Amino acid sequence: MLLSDFTKNYAARLFISLLFIIFVTGISYLFFDILVMVSISVLIAFIFSPAVGFLERHGVSRIFAVLIVFAAAGALIFFGISSFLPKIASQLNRLAESLNEEKVLIFINHLQTAIEKYIPFLHNIDLAGQIGNFIRDTFYNSLNNFNQILSSIFSFITILVIVPFMAFFLLKDDKKIIKGMLSILPNKYFEMSYYILKQMIYQLGRFVRGWLLDALFVGVMSILGLTLLGIDNAVSIGAIAGIGHLIPYFGPVIGGLPALIISVIQFGDFSMLPSIFMMFVFIYSVDNGFVQPNVFSKATDIHPILIIILILIGSQLMGITGMLLAVPVSTVIKTAAKEIYLGYKSYNILKK
Repeated sequence: MLLSDFTKNYAARLFISLLFIIFVTGISYLFFDILVMVSISVLIAFIFSPAVGFLERHGVSRIFAVLIVFAAAGALIFFGISSFLPKIASQLNRLAESLNEEKVLIFINHLQTAIEKYIPFLHNIDLAGQIGNFIRDTFYNSLNNFNQILSSIFSFITILVIVPFMAFFLLKDDKKIIKGMLSILPNKYFEMSYYILKQMIYQLGRFVRGWLLDALFVGVMSILGLTLLGIDNAVSIGAIAGIGHLIPYFGPVIGGLPALIISVIQFGDFSMLPSIFMMFVFIYSVDNGFVQPNVFSKATDIHPILIIILILIGSQLMGITGMLLAVPVSTVIKTAAKEIYLGYKSYNILKK
C-alpha cells in the first residue's frame, strides 16, 4: 500500500529536521570558541537592552543610547575594579597566608576525627594521604598542561577584546540583524518567524536580567552574613557564592563549601559550622521563597529535575560554560517550541 501524501511530507520534514540538528551540532563543535563569544555578546546585549530602549524612548538616537550605556557600564566596572579588587586581592592574600601547613593538618585531623565518630565504616580512609595525592596530582597536571593554560589565557584576552564590539553592534543594529537572519525564509513564514524570534529574545532577556539580579542578591547577602559572623575573607567568599549561584541548584555547594572550610581553618574547630550553615539556609530560603518568584516570574517554566539534568548534560559537553548556558538555552528552545505550536494551531502555518 502506497504511503499517503501526508505521511511522505511528514517523513521528509522529519528527515530534514534531523539533518539540520546534525548540521548545527557539527558546526557548534567546530566553531565552539566563536559560539562562546557570540553567546556572551548576546547576554551582554540582553542586559543592556532595557537601558538602551529607555533612552531611545526619551528622544536619544539608537547609536548614542548604546554609547551612553556602554560608557556608563565601563565607568561602573572601572569603579568596581578600582574599589573592590584591591580588597578582594588583599583578602585572598591573607587567605593564602592563613593556609599554612599546620592549620591545614589541624583541619584534616578534625575532619578525620569527625568521619571516624559519625561515619565509623569509613574509619580506614587515609584522609591526609588522599588530600596530599590530590594536591600533588593537581600540581603535576597543571605543569603538564602549561601550554593549554597559556592558550586559555590568550582565549580569555581575545574574548575580552572582541565581545564588547560584538555586543555593541548587536545593540545598535538589532532590528537589521533579525530581519537579515529571517530574509532567507519564504514570505509566508516571515511574519510568524519574526514574532517567534522577538518572543524568544524577550523571554531570554527577562531570564538573563533576573538571573544576574538573583546572583547579586545572594552574593551581597552572603558577604553581609559572613561579615556579621566574623568569618575572614567574607567579601571573597560572598563573591564566590554569588557567582556560583549563576549555576542553578549548585550555587549553595559552590558558595557554602569554601566558607565552611575557611571557618574550620580560622577557628581550629567546627564551632562555626552550624551558624554558617543556618545563614546559607536563611539566604536561600528567602531567595527561593521571595526573590526568585518575583524576579523570574514565569520566564522559565521548567521542572527542577529537568533543569538539573540539563545542567549535567551541559557540564559534560562544555564544562562550566555548558552549566551556565544550560538553562538559558533550554529557555530559548521551550519558548520557540511553544510559539511554533501556537502558530501551528492559530495560523496553520506548518500545513501550508
